[in-house]
Amino acid sequence: MSAPRGTTYWDYIKVEELLALQGGLEGDEATLQDEELLFITVHQVFELWFKLVRHELLAARNLFVRDRVSEQELSRAAARLRRVTTIFRTGAQHFEVVETLGTREYLAFRNKLMPASGFQSAQLRQIEILFGLEDDERIPLGAPGSHITSLHNPDGSASPALARVQEAQADRPNLREAVDAWLERTPIDGVAHDHPDIDAVRETFVQRFLDAERVEIDRARAHAKTVAAPEDHARLDALYDRQAAATAEFLRASDHDCDARRARVRIAMLFIETYRELPLLSWPREILAGLIEVEQAFLIFRQRHARMVERVIGRRVGTGGSAGVEYLDRTALEYRVFRDLWATRTLLLKGEAAPPLERAGYYDFAQGDLSEG
Repeated sequence: MSAPRGTTYWDYIKVEELLALQGGLEGDEATLQDEELLFITVHQVFELWFKLVRHELLAARNLFVRDRVSEQELSRAAARLRRVTTIFRTGAQHFEVVETLGTREYLAFRNKLMPASGFQSAQLRQIEILFGLEDDERIPLGAPGSHITSLHNPDGSASPALARVQEAQADRPNLREAVDAWLERTPIDGVAHDHPDIDAVRETFVQRFLDAERVEIDRARAHAKTVAAPEDHARLDALYDRQAAATAEFLRASDHDCDARRARVRIAMLFIETYRELPLLSWPREILAGLIEVEQAFLIFRQRHARMVERVIGRRVGTGGSAGVEYLDRTALEYRVFRDLWATRTLLLKGEAAPPLERAGYYDFAQGDLSEG
């Protein structure tokens, strides 16, 4: 018998295979323009990061689809969200490497890319879909439906990229849907989500919060008037009244045609954020904070991409026929998924202004059980 073969570094991470993948269209590095190797290598690194992001987000999503989510599982989900945030932040720094590529050097091989585009990155699309970005929220590359047609091969046949995206579209729920279902099960003021009185308890919390907010708004209004000119008081009144009305509209989901589920999710978000110091709400609050951090890092990644492109090639038409930087800027501005979490920041009160709970002890480690939520 031959001796057992030991593992080598190069075999374990497939170094030789990896280093053979930068040959471009000809499969031969000798045919590349001077700076083309840089361009190919950085984009391959991005795709590897996207693979890891997908892995982490899928693992987090799979936790939230369970009927019961324990505190220990929430801590693991929070860790995965932190990792994704770190990956996006690190990836954004990689655009600095691309910016070492001069405009004329890039133009020497740019036409090779046409009509290819980063828009065709199936993994980036999979991440967006997994987050919860819907088709009707997409900005088309060109003609309507171009977000799908661009994923076909040049001859019109189906591509591996198209198959990946279609698989992601069919894999429901997405992360936003899974988190919403988990939030909907949040006990409010010590009353479980399936208790027959839960709707009344939710409404009581909302009304008590609105009353507490009104006190804070009136205090802020009064102070603002002491430092404003008298002729500006009417405008200030309108602003503060609008803020109070917007809070009620948000918590009752009037902006969603009285969508009862949307209201329950929003109330849960506000409840967790308002009483986050309570032991059994600390990990749920970490999840909400982690989701905002991930989306913020993703948005900054998009913005950094746009600035890199503008720095290297200005505002030329994209190789895939898009509006180039204008398209990238729109995605950074409009591709928001966890909008309600961001909106909740507008509602939060300082700790001592929050309405007291009747059953705060429910959220102590020795008393409560949030594993259903």
